[in-house]
Amino acid sequence: MANPALTEDAVNTGAVAWVLTSAALVFLMTAGLGFFYGGLVRDTNVINTMMMSVASMAIVCLTWVVFGFSWAFGDNGGAAIGNIVGNFDYSLWMNRDMKMWGDSGLPGLCFAAFQMTFAIIASAIISGSLVERMRFSAYAIMLALWSLLIYAPLCHWVWGPGGWIAEMGALDFAGGTVVHISSGVSGLVAGAIVGPRRHVEKELGPANAPFVILGGSLLWFGWLGFNGGSALSVSDGVAARAVATTFVAAASSMLSWLMLERLLKGKSSSVGASVGAVAGLVCITPGAGFVTPGWSIAIGALGAVWCYVSVELVNKANLVDDTLDAFGLHGMGGIGGAILTGIFALDGGLIYTGNFELLAKQIAGAMAGVAFSAVGTAIIVVALRLVMKLRIPEEQEIEGVDQHTHGETYHSPVKKYPQTTSESSEDV
Repeated sequence: MANPALTEDAVNTGAVAWVLTSAALVFLMTAGLGFFYGGLVRDTNVINTMMMSVASMAIVCLTWVVFGFSWAFGDNGGAAIGNIVGNFDYSLWMNRDMKMWGDSGLPGLCFAAFQMTFAIIASAIISGSLVERMRFSAYAIMLALWSLLIYAPLCHWVWGPGGWIAEMGALDFAGGTVVHISSGVSGLVAGAIVGPRRHVEKELGPANAPFVILGGSLLWFGWLGFNGGSALSVSDGVAARAVATTFVAAASSMLSWLMLERLLKGKSSSVGASVGAVAGLVCITPGAGFVTPGWSIAIGALGAVWCYVSVELVNKANLVDDTLDAFGLHGMGGIGGAILTGIFALDGGLIYTGNFELLAKQIAGAMAGVAFSAVGTAIIVVALRLVMKLRIPEEQEIEGVDQHTHGETYHSPVKKYPQTTSESSEDV
């Protein structure tokens, strides 16, 4: 792909403003994920859980700059390797500064920074299957390797020049496969290898429901840039469609989730409202720019049922400790969203054409993402287990990770202030 020099005439100022704003919104999502996850765990593990999201902001930022972006979006021309992975042309973001990104109207650094925020949150989502038991140091190394060896190649398959899933014709507007299937499946596999928590106290409930509400709201807010910014333009109406469908699907899913809770458990919870909104956001992601706002109501409602049942089945089976339902929400939500895109997409969707071709491509692309993420993550985690300890000691798991790992606690200790003397009181 030709990347001409940046000139004033080549830059689409409206698109640049929107994509850079969207990059900031998506970056904020990772902080929102930290609150969302942090509110769901025991109060002795809140800080460690949030740090697992915060750490990805630094770790994946650097891996993306050094190699990740180039491996995801490097262009190998007609070479066969170009179907699988990029190259080293953009390592350290070389040839990006003061260069355009093709004919998109965006500077190369604008596009690279926007895509970086996706890699960051995808990596952070994995922590939802690993919290409360994995060593922070092992997690950090795993995150760096995963962002390079799993996320970057899969990103190339779906969005990179010559990527085979894109060439096949499967649709993934903003990362149903690239972000959600990859992270959800990888989390489940990593959680299975690391093993379950030794002491699970589900009856205690989440440590801080307001954190979950705050995190869910920040995720919803940031998701408008996640999906809307993926249009990479503001002049063709696709960004507006993506923002609209994102709003509608999340609202539909939230209400559907609350109704399911009411019917099956007798009460609609605040945590359920936030989880339900996230389920709708995940499911609309692959089709946000390809479906109408009207059909996004159906996608949100169906996605809520799909994710709710998935979460319940995974927890009931109890084969893997998917601690915060990262697989049930993101992995299964990404798969469900890919299928629903094949049904409702304006161009080629089943309900418009009566043809199963696009739906078959959607399923094939999603399953490829599942297989690659599962096998690749298993290799990474098993290799790490051979050279280092993955789990924290049992006594630290029982007492809580925060104090032992970070030297901090969610609840501030009682501070002892100096006593005010009578003389100083009189002076005041």
